[in-house]
Amino acid sequence: MERENMIQRNEMQVEFDANSVNERFARVTAAAFVAQLNPTMDEVEDIKTAVSEAVTNAIIHGYDQSTGKVRMSCRLEGSQIHIIVEDWGKGIEDVALAKQPFYTTRPELERSGMGFAFMEAFMDDVQVESEVGKGTRITMNKRLGNVWEQV
Repeated sequence: MERENMIQRNEMQVEFDANSVNERFARVTAAAFVAQLNPTMDEVEDIKTAVSEAVTNAIIHGYDQSTGKVRMSCRLEGSQIHIIVEDWGKGIEDVALAKQPFYTTRPELERSGMGFAFMEAFMDDVQVESEVGKGTRITMNKRLGNVWEQV
């Protein structure tokens, strides 16, 4: 049975404290949710990595490790997963600059500045919306089964 026929549409949403231990929770939650599409291990790892980077950015940069909330929404449509990670932290002044490889506002924490680059490498589409003082919303999309559909 093709993935398109297995799940027409399903969605979930979780909200958690902007605490670094919750990054693992978000990774596992996204992986468990997408499991209903029977993804490959590579697809699962791609999604987990992208979610990890988005959630870590919200915690480290959005709130500067102060209190706050992060919301992750996942929606399956056919063979696609759409993931939104959002915070209500300080926002990003210059999104284009923040997306540059190796750019980081927290070098003292030994941040590599590769978060957005990893998200873009592992997902098909990444959109970043941010407003200073109001927060950031990262929308990521991935079509599962691309390798098999091309064979």
